[in-house]
Amino acid sequence: MADRLKYELVSPERLERHGEAHMVVVPGTEGELGIMAGHAPLMTSLKVGEVAIYATENSQPERIRITGGFAEVSETGLTILAEKLETPAADSSGQG
Repeated sequence: MADRLKYELVSPERLERHGEAHMVVVPGTEGELGIMAGHAPLMTSLKVGEVAIYATENSQPERIRITGGFAEVSETGLTILAEKLETPAADSSGQG
């Protein structure tokens, strides 16, 4: 099995989501960025849009709308610092 990307999605209030994923796509100010395990370190600002978290290579993504922020990729994984985020109103998974 391929390496998994460790990620954290943080709002000003709290840690909103964390875990491991196949890939996370973030809305960078210069375009969407697909981040996977082993990605080169970087820091970028984010625009209004959706973070898409792919649990597996062939899964449908969990989508979370953000209103901007920053993303950092380091040797420990991906950290998304969102200015504000909107989670689905009816979350049937019991998480969130």
